Amino acid sequence: MGLHLQREIDVLKKSIVTLSTLVEESVNNAVNAVQQRDEVLARSVIDADRIIDSMEIDVEEECCKALALHQPVASDLRFIVAVLKINNDLERVGDMAVNIAERALMLAQLPNRDFKPFDFNRMVQLAGGMLKKSLDALVNYEADLAGSVCKSDDDVDEINRAMYLAVIERVRKNPQEIDYLLHMLSISRNVERIADHATNIAEDVIYMVSGEIIRHHSKEDSPEAKQ
Repeated sequence: MGLHLQREIDVLKKSIVTLSTLVEESVNNAVNAVQQRDEVLARSVIDADRIIDSMEIDVEEECCKALALHQPVASDLRFIVAVLKINNDLERVGDMAVNIAERALMLAQLPNRDFKPFDFNRMVQLAGGMLKKSLDALVNYEADLAGSVCKSDDDVDEINRAMYLAVIERVRKNPQEIDYLLHMLSISRNVERIADHATNIAEDVIYMVSGEIIRHHSKEDSPEAKQ
């Protein structure tokens, strides 16, 4: 690897880590805004999205510059391609955080209700853990840690499906709660999408480290299933 390419890669590493930290903070703040009915915190998430969007553009430009000027190969090429894809997923996670924050603002205007149509705390814990692990795997080049993220996605999907059924049943019994329930439905969907993007990031980390593309592998194709 040439000295100039190494410098470009070092810059990319720092940039993607910084973006990761901002996105993770936005997700945590959005979730706390829902739980605490905190309008100020929700608005801070919405305001921070401009910074995330700007950083996403900067990282993409850095990747394109490295590809054009240095024509990297092998692991260097995989790293830059993976960062390009992860960069996009991080920006989308930031958008999901904004969606949750917007719902938090709306919920703050409604009467407080103890009823939760799904296991919100567990779903947030699972999705947040997936995001954190995928970003840790990126920073530390840990394919095994990234693989553990992919295995957790089904649990989040299951909670999201159960939530739909619970909302339908609750609307039938308490139609006056429909506004609240629809906001919770949207929050659940956005948390589920965060888990999906965390899975995408983990898959790209595995590609970056090992060169293996696992995106369309079924569970039956996994090494664990064949043992």
